[in-house]
Amino acid sequence: MDVDIARWRLSNQRLTVPHAKSAAEVVDTLLAVQAENPSQSAWAVAARTDSPDPADLAGLIASGEVVRTHVLRPTWHYVARADIDWLLALTKPRIDPVIDSQLRGDLTDRELDRITTAVLDLLTATPDRTRDEVAEMVRDRLPAKADKITGHLVMVLMAHLELDRLVSSGRPREGEHTYATYADRVGTRVDPDGFDREDALARIALRYFTSHGPATVKDLAYWATLMITDVRRGLAAVEDQLASFDHDGRTFWHAPGEEPPDGPGQPDGHLLQLLDEMYRGYQDSRWVLDAEGVVPRQRETAIGIGLVDGQLVAGMKRVLDPSRVRFDLTPHRPLSAAERRALEDAASRYGTFLGRPAELVVS
Repeated sequence: MDVDIARWRLSNQRLTVPHAKSAAEVVDTLLAVQAENPSQSAWAVAARTDSPDPADLAGLIASGEVVRTHVLRPTWHYVARADIDWLLALTKPRIDPVIDSQLRGDLTDRELDRITTAVLDLLTATPDRTRDEVAEMVRDRLPAKADKITGHLVMVLMAHLELDRLVSSGRPREGEHTYATYADRVGTRVDPDGFDREDALARIALRYFTSHGPATVKDLAYWATLMITDVRRGLAAVEDQLASFDHDGRTFWHAPGEEPPDGPGQPDGHLLQLLDEMYRGYQDSRWVLDAEGVVPRQRETAIGIGLVDGQLVAGMKRVLDPSRVRFDLTPHRPLSAAERRALEDAASRYGTFLGRPAELVVS
C-alpha cells in the first residue's frame, strides 16, 4: 500500500500526467511550494507543468501574482497572491515567536520600531531593494546601531515584517530576491480583528488533503506548523468533502472519488530537491517513499533525491557549470537498468529546462 500512496501523491501533485497547464496552476493547486533555493524550486514548479519554462514562474513573481515569502514552517514558499494574506494570518501566531525571539536578543522594542519605520520608508520610496541594500540603508539611517545591523539580523527582521504583512517579495533583479511593501505587492491586508480563523482552518485542511493527499492529520500539522487540535477542527469542518482510509495505524485523507493509480505514472523517474513537496510536504507518513526500508533514517546527507515510481532510490547532488548540468547519484540500493533509464530521462528533462546538456553519474 505504501507504493500505491506514493504513486497517488505523485499524481495529485502533478508530477505525473496529467500535468498542470502552467506554473500558476501548480502554485494554486499545492497552495504553497517550498522555495528556499530559487533555482531548484523553480524546477519543482516547472516539473509539474506540461511545458516546463523558466519564464513561466519568473513572470508570475515579477508581476506579483505569486509571492516568495516566509510562511508555514517558517521558510520561503511560493504562494499565490490570492492566498498569501489568509495563510500568513493563520500561521503567524505559531511561527512569529521563533522569529521574534531572535530579534529581541539583539534589539530593544524602540530600536526595532525605528528600524521598521526606516525599512518601510525605504521600500515605499524605492521598492525592489535587495537584502544588502536594505541593510546598508538601515546602517546609514541608524549609525549608532550599525554594528548590530548584520546580514543575519536583516534576514530575520525581513521575515518578521513578512509575517506582520508589512513587507513582501519584490521584483527580482538579475535573479536576486528583493523586497517591497506588502501594500504595493499584495494589497490591503485582512484586518486581524476580522480574520475568521475557523474558516481558514477549514480552508487549509481541504486544500492540503486534496493537493497532497493521501495524507494524515500529523502531516498537515507539520506542513503548516499548526497544533493537532487546530488541524482536527479544520478537518471536522470539511470532513464531508473528503474521503479516508486506514493504513499502517494511520488515517489517510484525500479527495473523494479518487483511487490509487493502476501502476506507475509517467514520467516514472524524477530528480528533485530534498525540499520538494513530495518529500518535505509530509513528516508523519513521509516514508511511503521507501516501501523497502532501504533509506537511512538519520539526518539527510544529500540535498536532492532520485525517485522512480514514487520510491526514493538515490540521494542526488546537482552540479551546474556554464556548459552542462551533472547529477551525481548515490543509490540506496543497486539500480536496475529500467531505473537508470528512468533517471536518465529525468536528467534530460531537467537539463532541457536549464538549457544545458545533462549528465547522470551513478556512484
